[in-house]
Amino acid sequence: MTFRTLDDSTNLGGKIALVRVDFNVPMEDGRVTDDTRLRVALPTIQKLRDAGARVALLAHFDRPKGKVVPSMSLAPVVDDLERLLGAPVRFASDCVGDEARAAIADLDAGGVILLENVRFHAGEEANDPAFAKQLADLGDLYVNDAFSAAHRAHASTEGVAHLLPAYAGESMRRELDALDAALGNPKKPVIGIVGGAKVSTKLDLLKNLVGKLDRLAIGGGMANTFLFAQGIDIGGSLAERDMADTAREILTEAEARGCQILLPGDFVVATEVKPGAASRVVMAGDSLSADDKILDAGPASVARLVEALTASKTLIWNGPLGVFEVPPFDTATVAVAHHVAARARSGHLVAVGGGGDTVAALHHAGVADDMTFVSTAGGAFLEWMEGKPLPGVEALRA
Repeated sequence: MTFRTLDDSTNLGGKIALVRVDFNVPMEDGRVTDDTRLRVALPTIQKLRDAGARVALLAHFDRPKGKVVPSMSLAPVVDDLERLLGAPVRFASDCVGDEARAAIADLDAGGVILLENVRFHAGEEANDPAFAKQLADLGDLYVNDAFSAAHRAHASTEGVAHLLPAYAGESMRRELDALDAALGNPKKPVIGIVGGAKVSTKLDLLKNLVGKLDRLAIGGGMANTFLFAQGIDIGGSLAERDMADTAREILTEAEARGCQILLPGDFVVATEVKPGAASRVVMAGDSLSADDKILDAGPASVARLVEALTASKTLIWNGPLGVFEVPPFDTATVAVAHHVAARARSGHLVAVGGGGDTVAALHHAGVADDMTFVSTAGGAFLEWMEGKPLPGVEALRA
C-alpha cells in the first residue's frame, strides 16, 4: 500500500496544515472521560509544530445532523488537549468562514487551533463539494490522522483531500502499516480469529478472509451457527439457525480456497450466564438440553488453536472466543490472548487485533500493550478486513 505521509512533505514552515483528527471522545457533564483519542493525535500535531507549521484541527463530535447543537461543541476538548500537548490551543466557534480564517491567520508558527464540530454543517456528511472547498480554502495542505473515520466519504475525510496536497498523519501511517502487515503483504502462514455473536454482521468479513488466510478460527456465538449447520447439537445456545446454509457455503468456499477452518471441538456449557455459574465441558456431538448454552471454547479447542498460532507468522484478530465479560467464560479468550502476546513479544508473530469487543478482551486479559498493533477504529477496521476500499485512505494514495 503506497500512500503519502508527512515525510513526503517539505518546507512546512509557516504553512497551514488542516489536520483531520478523531476527537469523538467520551464525555460526561461537559468533561472528557477518556483522552485516548486525544493522545493518539499528539505525534502528528507535534511533528507539524516542530516543522513550523500552523495546525488547524478538524474533528466531529456526536451526530448533530447538520445543525449547531451547543451540547455537541468541541470546546470542552481544548483544556485536555492543552494539558496533553503542553502548549496553548486556541478554539474557533466555526470550522469555515471568516471567523475560522481570521483565527488561523492569527496563529504563530507552531500554533494550534481546534475548529468547531464539522458536523454542525450539513455539507460535511453529504461530502458537499462547496463545503469541502470552504475547508480547503483555510489551509495549504491536508493531513488525515483519523483512520477511524476513513470509511466515511465526508467532506473533511475525503472531499478536501482532493483539493489540497494530502498526507497521512502519524497515527494513520501506523494503522495502515500494521494493517498492510496483517493482510496486505503478510508473513505466512496467516491465521485469523473471528468471534462475536452473529454470522450475519460479519458475512462480508468471513467471505473476504477465507480467500486470504491459511487458517481461520471461528469462535463465540458465531461458531454455534457453524456447528449447528454441521448437525451438531448446540442446545439452547445463541445461534442464527436461519444462517445455516450460508455457514455451509462459507465452509465450502474455505475448502476450495485452501483455508482451514477451526471450529470448537469441545466447549464450556452452562444453563445461565452469570459470574461463577456452574459449568461443564462437553464434546462436539454430545447431547445437550434445551437449557444448555455454549458460552466458551473448551480446553482441547484452546490447545488446538494455540498449536495453530505457534505455527503461524501473522495473526489478525476480531472478536472474542466466548462470553469473556462474564467469568469463567473468559477462560479461552484470556488463554489464547496470553499465548498470542508471548509470541508477539518474542518476535515470532505479527499480531494485529481490532474492533470494540476485541480491544476490550485484550485489555481484560492484560495483553493489549504486547500486541504488535491494536486498532481502535471500529467500523473502519471492520470494513478494511472485509476488503472494502476506505474513501479516506484511497484519497491519500501516492
